[in-house]
Amino acid sequence: MGVKSKFLKIAGTVSTYLLALTIPVFLVMAVMQSRHYSDIESDVVALNEKQSELIESNKTYVTDISVLASSERIEKIAVEELGMRKADTDEIVRISIEGNKK
Repeated sequence: MGVKSKFLKIAGTVSTYLLALTIPVFLVMAVMQSRHYSDIESDVVALNEKQSELIESNKTYVTDISVLASSERIEKIAVEELGMRKADTDEIVRISIEGNKK
């Protein structure tokens, strides 16, 4: 048996061992990737649920603002709680301010 054939036999054996060692490494990496994907998927689901809750909250706030800002409500508070009334035409004073003309 020559040096070349011994080298080829050793190289073949080393290649076989390396291949045998890389298979478990790839399996572990696949499991890690799967776990990472599962964690990210759980985060996305949680964020989607939170987003839905915030959207519903926002809808409630918009509705509340619309109710509170209605002119009928403001007028009712002005008349009933603050004792205000609408001004008569002769009580309205218009003021015009003109800027400096150069």
